[in-house]
Amino acid sequence: MEYDYNTSRNKLILPEYGRNIQKMVEHIMTIADREDRNRLAQAVIIIMGNMNPHLRDINDFKHKLWDHLAIMSNFQLDIDYPYDIPQPEEFAEKPRRVSYNNSDIRYRHYGRIVESLIQEAVKLPEGEDKDTLTKLIANHMKKSYLAWNRDSVTDEIIFNDLFELSGKRLTVKEGLKLSDQKDFQKGKQLQQRKRMQMQQQRKKPQ
Repeated sequence: MEYDYNTSRNKLILPEYGRNIQKMVEHIMTIADREDRNRLAQAVIIIMGNMNPHLRDINDFKHKLWDHLAIMSNFQLDIDYPYDIPQPEEFAEKPRRVSYNNSDIRYRHYGRIVESLIQEAVKLPEGEDKDTLTKLIANHMKKSYLAWNRDSVTDEIIFNDLFELSGKRLTVKEGLKLSDQKDFQKGKQLQQRKRMQMQQQRKKPQ
């Protein structure tokens, strides 16, 4: 059985995105095929955007997300960026609004991009890369489930949903244990505090 203790975790570069997104970025950096890296980077960008819908009114929102992706990779992620590779002095640029089509989603609480990530994982050959990505997807599914339903959920439910969404082609390693519900709640509380701070700043007279 695998455990992930706080004492063994690296410090998050951008805590507002949570540890699952950070791990996804780190995993993409280990993939040898550039085309696979590009596809997965696009998927992670959409997830990042969905986590911050309150920022979509800001100009150049999508550009900002790509900046954040580069930051989380310590500027080491070698992909085909749709913008110039960001540098620290460019971070003040404002983001641009993006659209998201959420129609025809089998499990709405997981979202379309999770289904896309699962299909990408199915395509990978058996091995460590596929196991790592599958674990990251499962953890993100658990976080999304709890954010939507607010009730507790067993890892088995997540594994079963993952199996069904993959067309019964994707399974997790025996004994895998997903992140604890308390870890997700802490991340959610942090995001809520940030939203409240932004709302309070907007209400202040100019």
